[in-house]
Amino acid sequence: MSAHPDANKRLVWRLLAVVVVMGALSWVAVPFYSWFCQVTGFAGTTQVATEGSDRVLDRTVRVRFDANVMPDMGWTFRPMQREMTVRLGETAMAYYEAVNVSDQTVTGSATYNVAPDDAGYYFEKIECFCFTEQTLAPGERIEMPLTFFVSPDMVDSRDAGHIRDITLSYTFFRQDAQKSARADVDAAPATALN
Repeated sequence: MSAHPDANKRLVWRLLAVVVVMGALSWVAVPFYSWFCQVTGFAGTTQVATEGSDRVLDRTVRVRFDANVMPDMGWTFRPMQREMTVRLGETAMAYYEAVNVSDQTVTGSATYNVAPDDAGYYFEKIECFCFTEQTLAPGERIEMPLTFFVSPDMVDSRDAGHIRDITLSYTFFRQDAQKSARADVDAAPATALN
């Protein structure tokens, strides 16, 4: 005995609705996760500030700087200082150096995180090379500034109040080859078609 045709249609529509909902949820998952990490500092995600702190405490933290590049990058990348001690709320500036050791122009983006994770909510970046893509010609060397402070609110945190050492780590990734190829085509002189 076969099922009623209307029951089969309802089942198909329900299954289709499930597929659409799952697709929509996966589409919003990445931006939602990114927003969640930025708001909460989850997984060591740092914060972005438009200006420095309005109060500076006597308590200090040591900030260590780490640099990594993906193997296909064709760059060397390093912090120009290994560490610095800053007072909570004090605006500080650090520099990273990147050198394109390849024979082609390379564009990269830096991802970052802070360890321990609980410090991410209190690590505030005012200016950072990680906010934009960086493009280096073959052999080009640049010094990239980072302006930041560690929020004085950290002393009142049950989870982060004990932190005395923070490691800020960056990893540079090469932008996709299609983007570079598109830039080369756009830069090439136009030729007349016969």
